[in-house]
Formats: sequence, structure tokens, C-alpha cells
Amino acid sequence: MEKPLDGKVALITGSSRGIGLAIARSLGRLGAKLSLCSRHAEKLRSAAAEIRSEGASAITTAADVTRASEIGKLVQKTEQSLGAIDILVNNAGIGYFGPFHGAAETDWDAVLDTNLKAVFLLSKAVAAGMIERRTGHIINIASLAGKNAFAGGAIYCASKWGLLGLTECMAEDLRQYGIRVSVVSPGSVATDFSPHAGKDPRKMLQPEDIAHAVEVIVTQSPQSFISEILLRPTQKP
Repeated sequence: MEKPLDGKVALITGSSRGIGLAIARSLGRLGAKLSLCSRHAEKLRSAAAEIRSEGASAITTAADVTRASEIGKLVQKTEQSLGAIDILVNNAGIGYFGPFHGAAETDWDAVLDTNLKAVFLLSKAVAAGMIERRTGHIINIASLAGKNAFAGGAIYCASKWGLLGLTECMAEDLRQYGIRVSVVSPGSVATDFSPHAGKDPRKMLQPEDIAHAVEVIVTQSPQSFISEILLRPTQKP
């Protein structure tokens, strides 16, 4: 059977585990050639082996996407190995959870650099080729924390509120070139990313739920685009 993303190249950050790996597996099943990226080389190799066992094509790059120099090498390797990048999923993210007045400046820098600056840098690096070809998808994985405040979430929420604003402006800048920019904002997901004390993981969102949302976005008919998806569990965990 023909696959809707057959021949397309997808670059997914933070794809060695959790949400990123689920997204990569989903896009691979749709026929995309995958470029997997995270800071953890060994976990990346394991993820790629899992994906290849399912019949998809995947390369790996261990890179720190907060550094422009490493982003340049990541994009160059992807394009040389697989071809022009059609889909970029900015999924890499970290969290700091605790009262803002107890946080250090280094905590702020680490979260904002990973969750926000990296999206700006990588999207900028990939957008040039997409503009030239007048096509492409950029999908940013945000969070309902970008809309809802909670105690101990000041730095994380700030990064995700900023990401929502960045995404909306990117969409306006790039839509004239046929490039569709979208954001997926899930609630709590059953991964080891952040503490979920007292929550029932069976009632939480699963990584595959976010992967399905991305799949919907990239298979949308070309005359329109889905700008934002909010995901919540059916039952409160």
C-alpha cells in the first residue's frame, strides 16, 4: 500500500525515548525517512534499531540543539544522508519544577535554551530550504503548561508560553511560502520526564497520543493547516 509520507524526510529532536520516539515510529510507519536526534548517543542507537526493525529508515545524530554549531552539523548530515527536510518536529525539552525563588540562573538558562531557543535556532536553520522549495511542516511540541499556571512551574511555564507565541508568529511568517507551522500542547503524559506524584499513569496521556496528533497534522490536505492541538486525558489522572 502507498504510504502518505513515502520519500519525505522528517527530523525529530528528543527522539531517543518517550514522546519523540513515539512520533518517530509513527512517521516511519507512514513512510518517512527519519533523522533522530538527542543528546544521548547510546539511547539513540537503541531507538534507531527499534525503528529499523519495523521497516523504517533512520539515521542518528547525538547533538545539543541549544548550540547553533551543532544544529548546523545536524541539518547538514540529515540533508546529505536523506535529502531535503520536509518535516521538523521540535520535541526536545527539559523541565525545572520547584518554587521560582529557589531556582538558580543556570536552571532558567537550561530550560529556556532547550525549550525555546533551540526551537528558534533549528527552525531557522531548516526554514531556509523549505522557503526555497515552498513547502514543509514545522511542528512544535509544547504543553498545556503554556496556558495554565501551577505552583512550582514558573520556569517551565515561561518556556512553554514563549513557545506558543513563537509558534504563532512563525506560522504567520512562513505561511506565504506554503510552510505550515503547528503546535501540539498535551497535558500530563506517562513518561519519566516530570514527577507525577499521586497520578494514575493508566489515566494519563500516552506518548502514542501525541504521535497520533502529529500524524493528523502532517496528513492534513494541502489547502489548510491545523495550527494548534490541545490534548487532555479523558479522565483526570
